[in-house]
Amino acid sequence: MDAAFVVDWLNLLLRWAHMIVGIAWIGASFYFIWLDNHLHPPLDPADVARGIGGEVWAVHGGGFYTAKKFKVAPERLPPELHWFKWEAYTTLVTGFFLLCLVYYYGAEVALIDPSVLPLTKPQAIAIGLGFLVLGWLVYDWLCRSTLGQDDVVLGGLVFLYCVIAAWALCHIFSGRGAYIHFGAMLGTIMVLNVYFVIIPGQRELVKAKEEGRIPDPIHGLRGRQRSVHNTYFTLPVLFTMISNHYAGLYGHEWNWVLLLTISIAGALIRVWFVQRHKGNANPLVLAAGFVFIAFTALLSLPRPSADGGGPVAFAEVQPIIQARCTPCHAAKPTQEGFLAPPKGILLETPSQIQAMAAAINQQAAASRVMPPGNMTNITDAERRMIARWFKGGAQ
Repeated sequence: MDAAFVVDWLNLLLRWAHMIVGIAWIGASFYFIWLDNHLHPPLDPADVARGIGGEVWAVHGGGFYTAKKFKVAPERLPPELHWFKWEAYTTLVTGFFLLCLVYYYGAEVALIDPSVLPLTKPQAIAIGLGFLVLGWLVYDWLCRSTLGQDDVVLGGLVFLYCVIAAWALCHIFSGRGAYIHFGAMLGTIMVLNVYFVIIPGQRELVKAKEEGRIPDPIHGLRGRQRSVHNTYFTLPVLFTMISNHYAGLYGHEWNWVLLLTISIAGALIRVWFVQRHKGNANPLVLAAGFVFIAFTALLSLPRPSADGGGPVAFAEVQPIIQARCTPCHAAKPTQEGFLAPPKGILLETPSQIQAMAAAINQQAAASRVMPPGNMTNITDAERRMIARWFKGGAQ
């Protein structure tokens, strides 16, 4: 059986599974944050006497629902208690295997860019794994240190750590590989927050109730702190999951700055949603999020070509595309590891090439992210030729 066929199907199944469990995890997380921020005093005085701190009434799917939250814990635990953890754990497992398949097994294509840093495959994989491990260790140390007792100080340090990570990743890996590892680092932190802090704190709460003890409040405080961080990491992580479609960002000269500005935008927009749940939404927070998106768009505007040469005829650029692009973008790719043309784009005939002129210029000349890892050895002179051909009308 063709190895490329097997890899393609593994990619499909892992990506699909990762999306399903990720939606389940993030959906549950968003729902409980919404729930917590919409609690009202109980309508029934008897509920107050039972220790109910707040309740929410809702209607959905033709039925009425009520959810009640105890101030601490019920007097008697029910026989069945639902835990929300497997969604997070399976998101990490499927995401890690997908990372291994796409970015480690295919490191030459998706992770290594010799023009950024000439790494061997083992070196690239080791560095990638190191970022995931170190990302968690440094973050967890910051949270548990005395610095973590001040949420503002801790937030500033975590942001500074993200700045350093984004800069370092974009100066080690290809832009595409850097973006996905930044998201994978944050995603790993989110899941390990659940595994090492949030769930153990909940277990201690249940155990204390079973033993008739008063729970140590530190577990609740730590769990809340990590949950807040997870909330604001969510939208930046979701962006990195789709970022491989946008070479104009990860292929930009200032790709690490763009990664940070759009991550800030996502965090600010999430802040506004949380505020809105509480009924005190600040429009300036939402406006700031959109300002960062606009700034990212302006900063990523295509740079004018420094090449002052005249227009290039199609007859001059066609051999370049056939040699550098068509090995992958053909009905039957000749480039090893490709079973089908990426995104279904064919560049075999003059009409196909001219129809994709804007995309060819963007990917090969403007962002310079294609060919991935420069596997077909396109030269800078050939990239400039493509830019001049497109600027001249791509005729």
